[in-house]
Amino acid sequence: MDDIRPIILCGGTGTRLWPMSRTQSPKQFQPVAGPDSLTFFQATIQRHRCKGFGKPVVVTAVQNYRTIVQQLKEIQCEATVICEPMARNTGPAVLAAAMMLAQETPDALMLILPSDHVIVGNLNTPIFEMRKAASDGRIVAFGIKPDYPETGYGYITDGGSFASYPGLHRVAEFVEKPPLAQAAALVSSGLAYWASGISLYSVKTIIKEFKRFDAPTHRAVGNAIQKGEWTGECLTLDPDSFSKATNEPTERVIFEKAESVAMSPLDVEWSDVGCWTSMHAIGHANEDGNVLSGDVISINSKNTYVRSEDRLVAVVGLSDIIVVDTPDAVLVTARGKCQDVKAIVETLKEETRREAVRHLTREHEWGQSQHVMSSSDHDMSLLRINPDAAISVDPLPGRQIIAGRAGLVIFDGLSRRVLGKGERVMLDVLDQTRLTNTSTDRIDVILVTLTSSMSSSTHLQSVSNG
Repeated sequence: MDDIRPIILCGGTGTRLWPMSRTQSPKQFQPVAGPDSLTFFQATIQRHRCKGFGKPVVVTAVQNYRTIVQQLKEIQCEATVICEPMARNTGPAVLAAAMMLAQETPDALMLILPSDHVIVGNLNTPIFEMRKAASDGRIVAFGIKPDYPETGYGYITDGGSFASYPGLHRVAEFVEKPPLAQAAALVSSGLAYWASGISLYSVKTIIKEFKRFDAPTHRAVGNAIQKGEWTGECLTLDPDSFSKATNEPTERVIFEKAESVAMSPLDVEWSDVGCWTSMHAIGHANEDGNVLSGDVISINSKNTYVRSEDRLVAVVGLSDIIVVDTPDAVLVTARGKCQDVKAIVETLKEETRREAVRHLTREHEWGQSQHVMSSSDHDMSLLRINPDAAISVDPLPGRQIIAGRAGLVIFDGLSRRVLGKGERVMLDVLDQTRLTNTSTDRIDVILVTLTSSMSSSTHLQSVSNG
């Protein structure tokens, strides 16, 4: 039997996990437990890198492609990437993956996986136990036994077991984010499960169901693939075609209508980590109930979550408080109020604040750039150039660089020069200057620009590696 193909969906924005999550660097690409841990996306990939699973397919937004490539490289994993030109919810994303796989293996099984959940326990064994049902045409949605009446989750209610498929249950109904009283009733019934977002089915089954229940999306996604562009292992969908797809989740378009849908319970610890209270719940708490990440000192504090990225954070006498410190923003909120963080992000967007969109550190094909400081006189940025990579810096009067180590080659169109560690050079004021890292390690470069000469903060143009 062919391996199951993991389909990793990376389209969310994770606004309730601001300031860690930003529009251009959303939750799934952030480390789960601090700077040195795997990201949510990487942890999802690693969870299914074992016998029985094939090469993963990642569906993401075009703007996240470089991040995907870099994070796959860090864990030495090959994958096929499908880039969406605009967000169209999970339905079109899943269908695009199915139609692409159908060109290779029409009978393939696909496991749909959100990229931003935390799961502890044996997830793969119950998935493998559902292979026959999925091969026979069943759509298997996996449910989690609820611990409490959560109003932010969808529910699947048990309609009775199948005699022919051990562990598989019929679906009585789907309930989407019920109010508290209804959620409590569902939990107390013992027949309801949280909808995990994880599902298993064959390529041909999901394509057939989309053609039956949403023919316009079936046509739109088919055209988007046919007219899309392949670059290596990446397929960028045609934007005009894909924009015509229905902007709806798979559950609403297919699961709630198809007779083939069924449910299999999972016995694992699961969280969609939808807010900072969830991050506290999944963390390793000390004897005072505190979850501390990074350089943190806690005195006489209980049931707190404190996360620091690059500096000391000290808390004294706090209880049931969340503190998240990033280089450009600090969040302080009470536990249980973290769903309201989304309102902060909406306010930042209304005020067109950069903090809603991106971090100070930005990922590029050639490395990283980080804005360090601005004053009335100058602007300073740190460029971290990868080995054998190059960038071009736009010309501005008074612009200069300082090399952090030897091996940086600068070329202004007329002359070439190799800089030593700590050397400072004034850049050409008329032409772009090309900076190339010829060493075997990253080179840090300090870029200083006189404020009176600036029209933007960095003026960097990415150049292909080499």
